[in-house]
Amino acid sequence: MTGSGGFPSRFEKPEDSPGFLLWQVTNSWQRRIRHALKEIGLTHVQFVLLTATDWLDNAKLPTTQTNVAKFAHTDVMMTSQVIRTLKGKGLVVVEENPSDTRAHILKVTPTGKRLVKSALELVEDADGKFFGPLRQDSIRFVAMLNLLIEPEDSPESATHNRRGLGGRD
Repeated sequence: MTGSGGFPSRFEKPEDSPGFLLWQVTNSWQRRIRHALKEIGLTHVQFVLLTATDWLDNAKLPTTQTNVAKFAHTDVMMTSQVIRTLKGKGLVVVEENPSDTRAHILKVTPTGKRLVKSALELVEDADGKFFGPLRQDSIRFVAMLNLLIEPEDSPESATHNRRGLGGRD
């Protein structure tokens, strides 16, 4: 099928393409999150990895860099670089793993925990404003997004499989 004007797309108009719309929505949402986090000096990825580390720790799951990367769906090497930055800011500490000397356990410092709390308030407020137009459809929207996550990448499988994750950091 060819779109309007002979353009080689199966979509009549760009706004009919779910991928193009997702790209636009994602960029708009990320701009708002970056703006919200700017006031506390965190980038979006720093927020995600700091919060993921705190979440896993609170859930009593191993907080190795590999597990944090799997939970957050981020590249392990990029995660390592961001964790170094968070460590340099005094927001996380890296401890020896008593069960695997090749891996390290990440712990969020008290300063990091306070920042997570502030950041969550800012991000959840920004999310509320951004996704507010969805109103009652927001629960269905979240369910639909979860359908699009690859099974091996889903937060549920990452959480359920944490005990089996033995990746080294």
